[in-house]
Amino acid sequence: MRLLLLVFILFPLLELALLIQVGSSIGVLATLLLIIAGALVGGFLLRIAGPATAWRARARLLGGEMPEQEMLDGLLMALGGFLLLLPGFISDLLGLFCLLPFTRHLLKRRLGRRAAQHSARAAQAGQQGPSPSRPQIIEGEWKRHDD
Repeated sequence: MRLLLLVFILFPLLELALLIQVGSSIGVLATLLLIIAGALVGGFLLRIAGPATAWRARARLLGGEMPEQEMLDGLLMALGGFLLLLPGFISDLLGLFCLLPFTRHLLKRRLGRRAAQHSARAAQAGQQGPSPSRPQIIEGEWKRHDD
């Protein structure tokens, strides 16, 4: 939780510092044009890739399969488009990682490995019995008898 708070505080500061550095190197107008171009490219890539992913997911659903990979693709592309729309160069770079097919594939593999590790830890914890911090719940039926 503290790491997430730290990221939310440091990320805008890093973006701002980089924008100031780039702006002082190439000029304010060129920096603004780069930011606008990044947003336009992100929107364009998102408009092309989004419907294509939806069609692939629909085809898998019609084939009787679950479109897990297509759903993850869609999530990463939506995140990438959002990051490209944010002003800044770090968010643009992260957004491109989410939108470009080869880097998106690497991200999906890494997320898959982390999910497998997490589910293995959860299964291992489930075999060890209930945790002491959780109350033990016993289910049953009851009937109230009022005289």
